[in-house]
Amino acid sequence: MPVNLTMPKKEELLSVEGVRLGTARANIKKPDRRDLLVIELAKGSNVSGVFTKNRFCAAPVQLCRERAGKEIRALVVNTGNANAGTGEEGLSRARTTCRELARLLNCSEDQVLPFSTGVILEPLPVEKIVAGLPACVDDLNESNWFEAAEAIMTTDIQPKAFSKEIEIDGRKVRITGIAKGSGMIHPNMATMLGFIAFDAKLPQERLDRLVKEAADASFNRITVDGDTSTNDSLMLISTGKEISEESYGKLKEAVIEVSILLAQAIVRDGEGATKFITVRVEEGAAEAECEKVAFSVAHSPLVKTAFFASDPNLGRILAAIGYSAIDDLEVEKIRVYLDEVLVAEKGGRASSYTEEEGVRVMKKPEITIRVVLGRGKSSATVWTCDFSYDYVRINADYRS
Repeated sequence: MPVNLTMPKKEELLSVEGVRLGTARANIKKPDRRDLLVIELAKGSNVSGVFTKNRFCAAPVQLCRERAGKEIRALVVNTGNANAGTGEEGLSRARTTCRELARLLNCSEDQVLPFSTGVILEPLPVEKIVAGLPACVDDLNESNWFEAAEAIMTTDIQPKAFSKEIEIDGRKVRITGIAKGSGMIHPNMATMLGFIAFDAKLPQERLDRLVKEAADASFNRITVDGDTSTNDSLMLISTGKEISEESYGKLKEAVIEVSILLAQAIVRDGEGATKFITVRVEEGAAEAECEKVAFSVAHSPLVKTAFFASDPNLGRILAAIGYSAIDDLEVEKIRVYLDEVLVAEKGGRASSYTEEEGVRVMKKPEITIRVVLGRGKSSATVWTCDFSYDYVRINADYRS
């Protein structure tokens, strides 16, 4: 089960002015489950996104990049098939999906952005998707955020959705986001789809900056298994009335907060996860080197399996720090903690450390690994989970 992740409640997910959502059961991979989502946007909405850096990026990602900067009226998302590794035929099928939805919504094809998630290297069942689109359109409603979160799941155990309401310029501004992701998680970006909407209008240039800042603070700081997907996408949707220059900072803070909650939810629901692990590196010479060390620890299968077993084989953490490609690290200055327990210092095991204390901490569902480098004032934090038997089982059976 997900690690300390509360199931979202439909009534707590706030509608966003100018955004309607509709889902359908198109039987793309599994029968009788929501697997198709349409998000309709009001005229004048601005949309911006960041996408995977995988060179085998999926056909939908290619089309989204081509349509950057255009006025977008709809997004269409399918699960069960990634439409990746599908060449020109995959692009043709993605365009067909967009064209058919545009016809139903009375907009142009290039005003529709497609997204897919699921199995790679298999043809997109476009006939099933096209057949399901009318049901999505009939279902369009501003309150369907929970159903939308369900419709984009793959190996996720539960939907991921959060809302926040803030006051800007004397009025209420709502921010609601959904995401999917559970495995194949690694930055740039984590294997995920994320859609966050807010009813505060931002100019396109500023929205383009905000989506990158939000991703860097959240989805680019998580890892489950070190695999970067072909389909990763994070989209920000800006609707409603413009806000003042002075209020932008408050909006940015709230959008990043929702992004972090969604990103952490992906790790908490990581495939087979039993532990949620924060890796914080402090006193680095630069943030970039802190990130290197943090991800070196967070990616390590040996570290992650030790945490699954609650086995304080903590030399594995030292090894991961040591191979993080920072040549001038001085190991004598480094201190390593599990929560509040000092594990290592001065190049070796801390004299105060006991195996019993290590076991006590590692049995907890949430654990912080803190690495103090002793060489500067910079820091970085990433989030990961353990590796369990179920991770192998889920991925071995994924196409079944």
